[in-house]
Amino acid sequence: MRVVVSGGCGFLGSHLCEALLRRGDQVCCLDNFSSGRASNVAHLLSEPGFVCTPSDVTQQLRVNVDVDAVVHLASPASPLDYARHPLETLAVGSRGTENLLRLAVRHQARFVLASTSEVYGDPAVHPQDEDYWGHVNPVGPRSVYDEAKRFAEALTMAYRRSQGADTGIVRIFNTYGPRMRADDGRVVSTFVSQALDGEALTVFGDGSQTRSLCYVDDLIRGLLAMVDTDLPGPFNLGNPSERTVRELAELVLRLTGSDGGLRFLPLPVDDPVRRRPVITRAREGLGWSPRVPVEAGLRRTVAWFAAQSDTSVRPPAHSPVGRSS
Repeated sequence: MRVVVSGGCGFLGSHLCEALLRRGDQVCCLDNFSSGRASNVAHLLSEPGFVCTPSDVTQQLRVNVDVDAVVHLASPASPLDYARHPLETLAVGSRGTENLLRLAVRHQARFVLASTSEVYGDPAVHPQDEDYWGHVNPVGPRSVYDEAKRFAEALTMAYRRSQGADTGIVRIFNTYGPRMRADDGRVVSTFVSQALDGEALTVFGDGSQTRSLCYVDDLIRGLLAMVDTDLPGPFNLGNPSERTVRELAELVLRLTGSDGGLRFLPLPVDDPVRRRPVITRAREGLGWSPRVPVEAGLRRTVAWFAAQSDTSVRPPAHSPVGRSS
């Protein structure tokens, strides 16, 4: 297959490009490098089936090859990033999504939208299945990301219904692993980088809020399965193993051998209190479920961060939107 991956130099995008190439597909990677890094795909540049094109998907797209599938991952995804770039986040969810849908329609290609568990907002229903419509504050500090993804889902389904487009939607829950940025403000990268520096781990609220963490290799298997099917979704992709943020912090301290302890800060506005996916639909429709236990995945993630030269770069302790991703 010839696959276009928008946001292909990002955390998830680079892993997806790698996995597609590994199975013999050709990949056209698009990225404007607002949050993605060229270093994430540097090892792929010598691959004969890989092309990386600097591109802003909110502008006119030029893809000069036949396309069999389009996977739309482009978007600021960490709370710090979309707080810094609110208009860009809304644009990539709206204009960017439509540009890539048009590309897929022109080529009669499969289109996969990488949506997010943030469409459920701070959920009033727990755990969350795909039939839940969500509890989102449309004018809150997180709304630029939440509503951009909700609009992107609506647009994707409209193209399926009105244009006959072959579209699918996955809702990605908290994912972690190598190639996360130390300064992206997400809970795993922040905890690991702080622990490796011997700093106190900053926990918002009392740490009783929960997250369900999926290792990146598992998530990529789900994306590949979605590329290969014609089902519309949406499908939750995440690990239903739920734990509190405080439990996660204590586990990171143990795995790193850090004695930095914990520092508690006020819980940010609209920070979700509980988050856990129901993945019955993904199990039945895609044959997918996560395999990597959280502790095993965290060990790999800690080892990767420890090997990086940029682990001294740390996110600020205070974030206007919290660290739930």
